[in-house]
Amino acid sequence: MTELAKKRPEFRNINAFKDLTTYRMTAAAWVSILHRASGLIMFLLLPFIIWMFDTSVSSEISFGRFTSAFSAGLGFVPGWFVKLAALALIWAYLHHLLAGMRHLWMDVSHDAVSKEFGKSSATAVLVVSIALAVVLGAKLFGLY
Repeated sequence: MTELAKKRPEFRNINAFKDLTTYRMTAAAWVSILHRASGLIMFLLLPFIIWMFDTSVSSEISFGRFTSAFSAGLGFVPGWFVKLAALALIWAYLHHLLAGMRHLWMDVSHDAVSKEFGKSSATAVLVVSIALAVVLGAKLFGLY
């Protein structure tokens, strides 16, 4: 046996409380997980999307109901929660779009795929999607 083989840790029984808490995921792993989560969020909020589109384009009265939902709320749901749901939808769309474009670029250009590109593009997707969501969230909540 070589010296390198002796130094490598061998995990036979993984303790979920001890080993998984110390595991550090890469940026690409976070982007992959969040890509799936953002797709799920968009799917689950699809009725909210359809309601927003329908009430915003049906008539002037329904558009007034649409705009008042963000300040007064909908029934027992307060307005800040409607804004929060819209912000979650904004982030999910932005992240899913950017991560999807990253995956498509990696599929198209097999020559450019490397660990360095994976790390830098994943970091860019995370930073840009969060930054755009913060800017649009500030607009949604009336900070500017």
